[in-house]
Amino acid sequence: MSKFTTWDGLELNYTEWPGEGVPVVLQHGIVADTNANWMSVGIVAALRGAGHRVISLDARGHGRSAKPHDPARYSWEGMARDVSALYDHLELDQVVQVGYSMGGVISLLVAGSDERVRRLVVGGIGCGVVDCGGIDWRAIKAEELVTAMQGETADTVMPGRMFRILADALGADREAIAAVATGINAAPIESLSGIKVPTLVLAGEADPFAAEPERLAEALPDGRCVTVPGDHLTATANPALHAALVEFLR
Repeated sequence: MSKFTTWDGLELNYTEWPGEGVPVVLQHGIVADTNANWMSVGIVAALRGAGHRVISLDARGHGRSAKPHDPARYSWEGMARDVSALYDHLELDQVVQVGYSMGGVISLLVAGSDERVRRLVVGGIGCGVVDCGGIDWRAIKAEELVTAMQGETADTVMPGRMFRILADALGADREAIAAVATGINAAPIESLSGIKVPTLVLAGEADPFAAEPERLAEALPDGRCVTVPGDHLTATANPALHAALVEFLR
C-alpha cells in the first residue's frame, strides 16, 4: 500500500502488485474498497495469475484514502481526475482501466478524457449510463443512499439497506459515504462517442443497477457485453466474470 497527493491536496491510497505488460488500474464502487471489490472476490488473483501488473485505487472517501465529510470535495469529474493523477504519479504512459459501479462511471469519464487508456472494462452498470447519464438513479436514489448512511439500520429499506450493511461490515466512514452520494448526484456523461478504445461491459444477470448492459455496450463505439450469474454484490465473485475479464485482456 502506498500514498500519493492528488490534484486538490487529498492523500489517496493505492495498492500495487508486480507483473508484466500494460498496467491494469482498478477503481471500485461506492462504499467498497480495494479489498472488498477486487481482492476478496478473487479478481486481483485472477489478473495476477495471468501475469498482469495490477494497481488499485481507494477512491476519496473510501478505504485508506482521505475521507472528507464535505460533499463539495466529491464530484464525478474530480474523482476521474484522481485516477489520471495516479497515472501521473506512477508515470504510466498506457493503462487498462477497470471500474465497477461508481468506479465504472468514473472509468468511462477517464477513458473519454485521458489518451493513456488503451482498453476499458466497466462492470455493475448498464442502460442507466445511456438513459440517465451515469448511475441508474431509477434503481436507487442518491437521497435514499444518504438516508441509509445516516439513519439507523433497522429504519432503512432496500436497496439502501444493502449498502448500509456493506458499509458497517467494512467499517466504512458512513458520513463520508453520504457526502460522496450527495456530491455525485449528477449525470456526468452526455455522450459515449469519444470512448474509442475496446470496451468490455460486465454485469450480473440479476443486478438491478446494471439493467440491460447490452444497451451500454451497443452505445459504445467498440463495446461488447458479457453477463454472468449474480447480482450487484455477488457477480464480482463469479469465476465466469474473472475469466471474461482475463480473456478480454489477453
